[in-house]
Amino acid sequence: MAVTTRLTWNEEKSLQKLLGNVSLSLLYKSHVHGDTIQDLLQRCSHQGSTVTIIYLGHVIVGVFMLKHYPKIWEDSGEQNLSFCFLFTRRYGTTAMETFFFNRRPKIAAEELQFFFCDEQALSLNPKSKQFFISSSVFKTFGSGTWYDYLECEVFRVEGIKDDPDSIRKIHGASQHRENLLTDLKTYKPITDLVPKIRILLLGPVGSGKSSFFNSVKSVFRGHMTRQAIAGSEITGITEQYRIYSIEDENGRSLPFMFCDSMGLGEKEGAGVCMDDILHILKGSVPDRYQFNPHKPITPNHPAFITSPSLKDRIHCVVYVLDVNSINTISSTMMSKLKRIKGEALNYGIAHVALLTKVNNCYEVLQDNFQNMNRSMTYQSQIMSVSKMLGIPIPNIMAVENYASERELDHLKDVLILSAVRQMLRAADDFLEDLPPEKTDDIARMSQHCI
Repeated sequence: MAVTTRLTWNEEKSLQKLLGNVSLSLLYKSHVHGDTIQDLLQRCSHQGSTVTIIYLGHVIVGVFMLKHYPKIWEDSGEQNLSFCFLFTRRYGTTAMETFFFNRRPKIAAEELQFFFCDEQALSLNPKSKQFFISSSVFKTFGSGTWYDYLECEVFRVEGIKDDPDSIRKIHGASQHRENLLTDLKTYKPITDLVPKIRILLLGPVGSGKSSFFNSVKSVFRGHMTRQAIAGSEITGITEQYRIYSIEDENGRSLPFMFCDSMGLGEKEGAGVCMDDILHILKGSVPDRYQFNPHKPITPNHPAFITSPSLKDRIHCVVYVLDVNSINTISSTMMSKLKRIKGEALNYGIAHVALLTKVNNCYEVLQDNFQNMNRSMTYQSQIMSVSKMLGIPIPNIMAVENYASERELDHLKDVLILSAVRQMLRAADDFLEDLPPEKTDDIARMSQHCI
């Protein structure tokens, strides 16, 4: 009979993502393999990196250890030979709390012991089926005490780098990702006149506009989704103007939307018409409008929005560019981008740039995940875009979209969510800078329409 874990499918997936999209192989289960420290070591020694899971009623506690399990009576004074961090996960929730240990664990007196500085932070005693955690180290548990546990399981972690710095970065990305998700899920536009921010994605054919929307939606859904069909680098595939909403994992609609359009073509009669873009900026183009590269929309079109309100307008324009093609952008394409930027400036619309198809997202952000790394490979491309389009460097973001992946990567998510947050901040700056007479007129028009 196969030995199975108590973790649910969602819990196991969350744990795999926390450790960097690894694979988990069950090595030890106390109810099956025995309740002594010797039973534990017989199954888990010399297995490489492991994660030990303890089930405490309505709480799951886990400890990841980089490299092998410690040996009995091993001296704990030697530093940096093992690396572990504790995480807790309450049943029915998706958030994890984490804590790093800075001393090598040891086994003594039938216990697996972990230390923070000179204090014993937690201990596992398989024989008594008890687990101790110090309240001074991990305050979630209140007063430090021994807890009876239901089960202990140990998994071998496969596909993880044997590098503490890499683990710290994965852990830091997971924490920062949760903070960004919380910020964006609780975001509200700076003015009540706009229930949802409209973000327009513009760029050359194949630059990654539709893929970026799919990536954003995937992060908020918690799994891969491809609502917008992404096009090829040669012809593109988006032929309709689409206004996409974003929902969280519970299906709740968030207060921002992405507007996707046909890509900009190199030649006249190819790609979206410039006049169509101007009407989009003003909010006159309806959702699902079918583009015609040779004939832009006119006020005579039956679905043309003749009197768009502030909520119909674009609040932030995003110039989406392939980071690997920055230095080869043609003069024709640059002329189109500059014309669009000029029109956006005339309307006072915020604008940012998004560089896609980054090859190594791990080097883009600093270790604190707050800013882009100044020594990153793509710094010259960022400077070029800033100079060509006159966009401040803080408003130029770099991302690695999801393309063929089946699972999410927390570090990719951080870049994607950071970009969305910057777009919303730029949109808020636009709304806050509206002249009082315009906001008064818009308010009166809204009341009249109601």
